[in-house]
Amino acid sequence: MTTGVKPLAEITTQAIRVLCNEIGVVNTVRFITQFTAGYGDYTKDREQLFGDFTMGAILDEIKRKRGQDL
Repeated sequence: MTTGVKPLAEITTQAIRVLCNEIGVVNTVRFITQFTAGYGDYTKDREQLFGDFTMGAILDEIKRKRGQDL
């Protein structure tokens, strides 16, 4: 079977449609996200968000949160 070369956008649309029909929307999204590179600098962001936390502070916060749920 010989088919003509399709534009990449058309192939992508068709592939996403097939995946959605076969494995569902949620699993299609999960599958596609494994191929995205992401953005930003995780190491820098992590340091800005959590740089001042010690392991003890983190454990204390976990214990405090668990105590609220009891």
